[in-house]
Amino acid sequence: MALTMLNGLLIKDSSPPVLLHQVSRAPQLDSFNYQSCFMQDVFSHFPEILFIHRTYNPRGKVLYTFLVDGPRVQLEGPLARAVYFAIPAKEDAEGLAQMLQVFKKFNPAWERVCTILVDPHFLPLPTLAMEFPTAEVLFSAFHICKFLQGKFYQLSLEQPMERVLLTSLQSTMCSATAGNLRRLYTLLSNCVPPARLPELHSHWLLNDRIWLAHRWRSRAESRRYFQSLEVTTRILSQFFGTTPSEKQGMASLFRYMQQNPGDKASFNVGLSPQNNHSPSDASPDSPKTEQLVEARIQHSLNAICTGPAAQLCLGELAVVQKSMHLIGCGSEKMNIQILEDTHKVQPQPPASCSCYFNQAFHLPCRHILAMLSARRQVLQPDMLPAQWTASCATSLDSILSSTWSETLDKHLAVTLLTEEVGQLLQHCSKEEFERRYSTLRELADSWIGPYEQVQL
Repeated sequence: MALTMLNGLLIKDSSPPVLLHQVSRAPQLDSFNYQSCFMQDVFSHFPEILFIHRTYNPRGKVLYTFLVDGPRVQLEGPLARAVYFAIPAKEDAEGLAQMLQVFKKFNPAWERVCTILVDPHFLPLPTLAMEFPTAEVLFSAFHICKFLQGKFYQLSLEQPMERVLLTSLQSTMCSATAGNLRRLYTLLSNCVPPARLPELHSHWLLNDRIWLAHRWRSRAESRRYFQSLEVTTRILSQFFGTTPSEKQGMASLFRYMQQNPGDKASFNVGLSPQNNHSPSDASPDSPKTEQLVEARIQHSLNAICTGPAAQLCLGELAVVQKSMHLIGCGSEKMNIQILEDTHKVQPQPPASCSCYFNQAFHLPCRHILAMLSARRQVLQPDMLPAQWTASCATSLDSILSSTWSETLDKHLAVTLLTEEVGQLLQHCSKEEFERRYSTLRELADSWIGPYEQVQL
């Protein structure tokens, strides 16, 4: 009964023979295992490193997704690396052992698995070790990054400090050298209240064995790797994590995979507030509707802004159109993430965002434009400063047509950050000032030189 909808989708697979093991005494799936011949072939070619991600639905059932990982894997598309889906009857040692035994039965290459990457909350580690006796089980860099990111939001730190931690985390994950990890560890020790520090498990940053499995990637490769996994986990959460029915969740996921064989996800995924980071049940927007909304936004930009301002904003909109943007609604602000740093948008006029582009130019950035696109709205005159409106146009062409260099970009970024730090230090207590000054002193000493040479 529970497989009627699933079988209707599975038989349409481009490689018809599939592994399908299911035990059901009710319309709900008690257990479920799926692997197409293509997925089996991918695993047989890249079995050395196995990445396991878990997705929970509202009933507490969990979907295990196995993905191949490692230097040899050069597959395009987030779900292109998925090689196995499974829902165990129970998430205990017995249920997990049965699931892994089914996987091993149909995948002789399991004996070549050397490393298994899991999330920090993965409790049945002994079962994994028993079923894969020659493999090393490690926490994955991606899951540690998501864990720390969630903890930073829960700490409710002041916005500048939260931004510093998030930026440092992103930079370290893209270049996980021992020195960078040690600096992030020191930053956490200095910035996080001592009573809350144990919650972060910052000692993971000093476990070099974890990061050896990730360190081989270049900065660009690391960025693409995290972006790909971010999209993958959001897709899994949208289709399985928001549906109480396991069969409907899996049917939606398989339908998406059939409709996106190249797996180039380009739709909006709704997010709940950052505290839990769980997607909403929003469905993908149709391409025709998205094109209409984007055309209206372009028209409103051209009608309201000066020519140079519209050109800058249209460049930001182009990034939105080519990216996947994740939107979470709070009580007063919206959190917008275009697979990069998370930024906070203040939608009330004049609209503002915490990103560098909006802070530097005071123009609608890609995050504000993503908010307008999601709300089916267009730009209004009161959403940007008067000097940028067509009715109050000033001679800004010379500024915007000037040569833009990487040095200038760095200078503006540093200037903005310096102003924010200065404002923060002016309005904190003496004790807080001493603590934060000490942190800056350590950073200056480690980057530039000792106190005798560097005056803050």
